[in-house]
Amino acid sequence: MRKLIVTTFVTLDGVMQAPGGPEEDTSGGFTHGGWTVPHFDEKVGAFMDATMGVPFDLVLGRRTYDIFASYWPNASEEEGAAPLNAATKYVASRGTPDLSWERSVLLEPDAVTAIRALKQEEGRELQVHGSSDLIQTLVTTDLVDEYRVLVFPVLVGRGKRLYGDGTAPQGLRLLDSQVSGTGVVMSRYATEGEARTGTFGG
Repeated sequence: MRKLIVTTFVTLDGVMQAPGGPEEDTSGGFTHGGWTVPHFDEKVGAFMDATMGVPFDLVLGRRTYDIFASYWPNASEEEGAAPLNAATKYVASRGTPDLSWERSVLLEPDAVTAIRALKQEEGRELQVHGSSDLIQTLVTTDLVDEYRVLVFPVLVGRGKRLYGDGTAPQGLRLLDSQVSGTGVVMSRYATEGEARTGTFGG
């Protein structure tokens, strides 16, 4: 069976919108894009190299697919393009997008049904990057096996969040965690059934 792994950059207040640049995603009037850049050091780079240093395919929402497809097909191997271009790109979209990036496939008849079927196959792990709207669907339908969350030491206020208002309660188990020299906390969590609660006191 294939594991589905969500890797995401978030601010300390939980925003994942436009981590890489001011114009990446300005929807909703977001003006703080590029908040990862001052903190992206060698240790953060090593974490991402390890994440993407195994055979993988991609599961992407339409907006993230368009961002990736506008850059990676023409990027160099030195920039890390090879594994992304070699991956099969499974794209969630309610429309009929132009999937011109090589090895791109529309998830049909719908994303949830298609991803459930992909997870039953043998093959490469399925990695989700960006794709905030798609992640909300994956969380609420219990399709995520592991989260790799990089928390950056910055607050930006309003913006698209990793876990929205409709997030279903769920237990997580910490697999490992490390901190970069710039204060980025990089953690891996396995999903582990229902959220547990308790009480202090006699």
